[in-house]
Amino acid sequence: MRATCILLCFFTFLVASSAHPGKKKQYKPCKELVLYFHDIIYNGQNAANATSAIVAAPEGANLTILASQFHFGNIAVFDDPITLDNNLHSPPVGRAQGMYIYDTKNTFTAWLGFSFVLNSTDHHGTINFMGADPIMIKTRDISVVGGTGDFFMHRGIATIATDAFEGEVYFRLRVDIKFYDCW
Repeated sequence: MRATCILLCFFTFLVASSAHPGKKKQYKPCKELVLYFHDIIYNGQNAANATSAIVAAPEGANLTILASQFHFGNIAVFDDPITLDNNLHSPPVGRAQGMYIYDTKNTFTAWLGFSFVLNSTDHHGTINFMGADPIMIKTRDISVVGGTGDFFMHRGIATIATDAFEGEVYFRLRVDIKFYDCW
């Protein structure tokens, strides 16, 4: 009798847990934000305008020129302006601060770890990002792993796209942030 009851309970659990096997729950963001950040890498001649610099490179490499083979081994730190539109000369709403590491030998890929430090009339606080950036793909997702101020403990996904670039000196990223965990 007891064994029959256990089997019946187990069978009921299996049926209930597989009621909709092909359906995924659709989550809706609790907050969304689109921002742009503009990166101007120091090339030895643009110190007044540069917002990022190579701080580590393969042995014997020049710290003002990215390594040749997919930039593998370069580490850059940045303190880039963030704008609400794609114009570098728009008033900044904050700064993107962090680093990117070129970590693959056979394609352009970087690992990103950075924060948006926002200090505008609309938003105060930080949003923290971390993840792989396969640069050659049109849009990429990286994790939003937390925040402070208006974004305290927020988590979600940021879809990034290279919006513009000028050689290896300037690039602009469009960052479409969707928070799914808002406190």
